[in-house]
Amino acid sequence: MMTLTLESLRHDKRAAIIATALMGLALAAFPFMVGSTLGNSWLRIIDFAMLYIMLALGLNIVVGFAGLLDMGYIAFYAVGAYLYALLASPHFGLHLPIWLIIPAGAALAGLFGALLGAPTLRLRGDYLAIVTLGFGEIVRIFMNNLNSPVNITNGPQGISGIDPIQMGGITLAKPLSVLGFTVPSLHAYYYLFLALALFIVFVTIRLENSRIGRAWVAIREDEVAAKACGINTRNIKLLAFTMGASFGGVAGGLFAGFQGFVSPESFNLMESVMVLCMVVLGGMGNIPGVILGGVLLTILPEIFRHGAGPVQTAIFGKILLDPEALRMLLFGLALIVVMLYRPAGIWPSTTRRREFRGESSDVLKEGE
Repeated sequence: MMTLTLESLRHDKRAAIIATALMGLALAAFPFMVGSTLGNSWLRIIDFAMLYIMLALGLNIVVGFAGLLDMGYIAFYAVGAYLYALLASPHFGLHLPIWLIIPAGAALAGLFGALLGAPTLRLRGDYLAIVTLGFGEIVRIFMNNLNSPVNITNGPQGISGIDPIQMGGITLAKPLSVLGFTVPSLHAYYYLFLALALFIVFVTIRLENSRIGRAWVAIREDEVAAKACGINTRNIKLLAFTMGASFGGVAGGLFAGFQGFVSPESFNLMESVMVLCMVVLGGMGNIPGVILGGVLLTILPEIFRHGAGPVQTAIFGKILLDPEALRMLLFGLALIVVMLYRPAGIWPSTTRRREFRGESSDVLKEGE
């Protein structure tokens, strides 16, 4: 029996190593396949999908793990983006390196997260959602109006001429030569974003399996019971806001370096709603589900955008509805369908799947 167990463990370990290696090869070759078949526009969309995955993973800590409804999460994205823009552009004449700006953006966004969490510790549900929504709008309006009497953010015109991401004297804005191979700029950004997204996934998994992660889940399920068990709910909530916000700050800095331009319009309420939809539709509290939600809700609107016009022309011979309006209509219908038939999300965690099936209530009845 012991021999069979050891052999099965070795086999499982070998299979996991092989699967990981194949997945790594697929991720490495993915940008070349997309670029050669669909073009650079879709490769750029994939790069943005990586940024949205980072945002969704950060919001998942607040909403999925701790159960705190945050409707203003995009504000932390804006904080990271504007800090990068101010410290790496001709606006103030500063051109600091990325290894200094990105950690500073994560720290500043985490500080803003703590500032948001501190006065909202007693709020729950809809009240917390309203307060966080207001916080997100306040940050956007500040960015839109901090151009007088001292011009800090350049107001609604935004900040342009932002330095591209550079590391060790190598800029990602130009093709790179690696071992005789030419790596285009969009491919290089993809690999950087992928590496940071995987790092955030690793950190999130470690947090989920730690005492802090279990404390977040306890607060999500029953805050009163968690407090009665000795959990310091105040500090744990603040930590959730801070950790989630820091991931948003990292993604915001990368966005500014990738886009080369930031303005308040990039951080409106719709962006917060989209990131929240990624978490809820993918599967709150389940890291693979959140990643899937981030990818789908980044790609689906673009599929509808590019397909709405040709489909109408093929069926009716002309375009009856504006493709942009039809894109949002189809996108909204897709969200409704998913919520009707998969209320726990496309890829929910085991706990939420049991909750929606009513298994927890059945267990309670059996215990009685």
